[in-house]
Amino acid sequence: MKIAFVLTQSLDSPSGLGRYGPLARELVKLGYEVEVIALHYAWDRLPKKSFVHQGVQIHYVGQMHVQKEGSYKTYFGPGKLLRIALTATISLAKAVAQSDADIIHLGKPQPFNVLAARYGRRGRPIYCDCDDYEAETNKFSNVWQKKVVRYFEDSIVHLVDRLTVNTHFLQKRYQSLGFPTEKIQVIPNGVERDRFAHAHAVATTNLHTKWNLDPAAPIILYVGTMGLLSHPVDLLLQAFVTIQATIPEAQLLLVGGGEDYDKLQQMSHKLNIAGNTTFTGRVAPEKIPAYLSLATLSVDPVHDDLIAQARSPLKIVESLAVGIPVVTGDVGDRKQMLQNGVLGLAVPPGDATLLAEGVLTLLQQPAMRKKMATAALHQREQWFWDRLVLDFVNVYEMNKIDEYA
Repeated sequence: MKIAFVLTQSLDSPSGLGRYGPLARELVKLGYEVEVIALHYAWDRLPKKSFVHQGVQIHYVGQMHVQKEGSYKTYFGPGKLLRIALTATISLAKAVAQSDADIIHLGKPQPFNVLAARYGRRGRPIYCDCDDYEAETNKFSNVWQKKVVRYFEDSIVHLVDRLTVNTHFLQKRYQSLGFPTEKIQVIPNGVERDRFAHAHAVATTNLHTKWNLDPAAPIILYVGTMGLLSHPVDLLLQAFVTIQATIPEAQLLLVGGGEDYDKLQQMSHKLNIAGNTTFTGRVAPEKIPAYLSLATLSVDPVHDDLIAQARSPLKIVESLAVGIPVVTGDVGDRKQMLQNGVLGLAVPPGDATLLAEGVLTLLQQPAMRKKMATAALHQREQWFWDRLVLDFVNVYEMNKIDEYA
């Protein structure tokens, strides 16, 4: 069986790294033939647009709706965005139509790939994987853009044979849109065994030296996008003011890039925490486990909004897979992910003071942290993609049963 994943972003994007890339590679290990038809944030600069990586056929066919360079992400104006959208949609549709895949699996339903699947289907079953509330998560310059994205995101219930989602919020959302409950499978995010199984034993001396971090001081870590629309890192900076006042030697390490990277750096200076705050910028994916191993704990700051309710944070799973306790907001599936306090703390969301209290609770109770770390390492098998891939296989096999019924 051959499966074609049709994506509106590259495999080194957050969803590509945390979901679609690992899934594709694990399917290949199980004997499936897999191709990825995708867009890229720097398509015109790619040295190769079609190649095979770890058994996966990868075809980048057009430009994404954003550009990325270094630690920064920029957006196109409305006119240029429309031209890029039309070109990208046509390119995706042609590639889907020409693909000899048996199954088309959309990743993140957006106008580009939904239209491509409609016009390139040729009678084949279509699946869709939803890992975000796209109409809320994305940044729009006009109201009509958001309406268009929401229309296509909602309309997949009339197009696809089955849905995979990564949160119970998204499951309920598509149930409310009329999609049959029995055809929605909740499959959370995971990590690759090869990258994370031995990360807790990684030597971190070089990173301490590189970023001038005190190995004896507690390190509070954030790994993720520096974009305030969907990642309120400002909440963590505000919380760190209180944390630093209580534990002056505490260090805040922020790993990642995004459109608000400069703004957040400036904010750290205004809050007088810049001396104990380190921004690394975007880091190569293979280095993330080492950065996690530096941490005393990691933080996932959130507001109680639709973005957070729909999301299964990769940063939480990555942290737990390395045995690093997490402090986050009690929104969506997060408390369940932390097993009601067994693997970390879920505090009321959107409040910097309460976030600081949660962090301080763990910093001041090393026995509690050690117990959480041990529990996370004992339970991490459930987050490895070589286990989670079997849930996707089950979805594909269930559709075979539907066809014969």
